[in-house]
Amino acid sequence: MLTHDAALAWIARWDRQQEGYLPDREERFTALIDAVEALGRPDPLVIDLGCGPGSLSARLLDRLPKATVVSVDADPLLLGLGRAAYPQLTFVPADLRTSGWTGLLGLDRPADAAVSTTALHWISGPDLRRVYAELAEVLRPGGVLLNGDHMDTDDATPVLARLERAVHDRQTERAFGADRPEEWRAWWEAITADPMFAELDQERTTAGATHDGSESHLMSHHVEALRAAGFTEIGTLWQRGNNRLLCAVRGH
Repeated sequence: MLTHDAALAWIARWDRQQEGYLPDREERFTALIDAVEALGRPDPLVIDLGCGPGSLSARLLDRLPKATVVSVDADPLLLGLGRAAYPQLTFVPADLRTSGWTGLLGLDRPADAAVSTTALHWISGPDLRRVYAELAEVLRPGGVLLNGDHMDTDDATPVLARLERAVHDRQTERAFGADRPEEWRAWWEAITADPMFAELDQERTTAGATHDGSESHLMSHHVEALRAAGFTEIGTLWQRGNNRLLCAVRGH
């Protein structure tokens, strides 16, 4: 049985290994939630895309306790962790690449915002267009997508892209030196080796919920897909090196 405390401990370990790739992860979370708060509703309806174990969703609800946060992911193990740790959240199992995923969310009104952090780069270009097109159908006019991720610009500004990665790498070196946190793959090897997660790991294998490549790492992939979906204003709200918070406004 996965207990509340055990789930929180594994998520704390998840957060730490994520920080190894993003030493300013909490700052990016804060900027994203600032933007949701600035939309002006004390009770926004927010969809968390590729929520993982709920790290962003939980922080959103802590700041905006009247919000409704619907947290979506395809990975049964991460969803199991999130449900055990954060019973106040609504977790929905869905693969964003499968048409009709928005119908599983149980929304009773258009969403004010969709958010995501370090997740949507796993979706290939053609699938990304479909994801954003379907998302636009459930966002209110003027609603926003806020996507925090590493996004490169090699296709448009290659020199700047190289410098952005250098800024990020130097910051990571200053933050950790030789004492780098556990790597992503090591975290997965550890949790899937724990007998407590045997059933969830089997569900994960059956569902094929694995990451097999980073296919939408260019910012242009996202901007082009968002424009095709009817988002109008698109730009960077926050940035540190190639780690940025991209914001897109749904057109009227």
